[in-house]
Amino acid sequence: MEHKGTVYFFTGLSGAGKTTVGSLFYQRLKNTKPNAVYLDGDEIRVAFGEDVGYTNDERLRWAGRIFRVCRLLSDQGIDVVCCSIAMFDTVRRWNREHIPNYKEIYIRVKKETLIQRNQKGLYTGGRNVVGVDLPLTSPKAPTLCSRTTGSALRWSW
Repeated sequence: MEHKGTVYFFTGLSGAGKTTVGSLFYQRLKNTKPNAVYLDGDEIRVAFGEDVGYTNDERLRWAGRIFRVCRLLSDQGIDVVCCSIAMFDTVRRWNREHIPNYKEIYIRVKKETLIQRNQKGLYTGGRNVVGVDLPLTSPKAPTLCSRTTGSALRWSW
């Protein structure tokens, strides 16, 4: 049987630090796995043409696209670091059932910290924002969970 790659999925609300932590992890991973691929939710949305909006149904369809690409790459032996919100249990369940080497890293941040960071202005004036006017179903059994407060980061398995 051919070697399958691992999908490392960094998830959390907007501004939680998914991209920051995921890109640092990717840089370290590239040292041992030079064919590893990095997929950021915002960047891949642009690369795919931004033809999907931000309603619940559109977000669900979008998450399905992202993780089918992750599975396609991992099936070819490529490790994938993916950073995205993917707010639905059904998406994370699909990942666990269809991606053999799936690792879920949940970056959990207090809402007060997110509002203070407010990098994209989403928490003070955004619409269709997960964690503001759209619900987030937090991961129930992530492989790894971090809790951040400001710049401190704590991990738990």
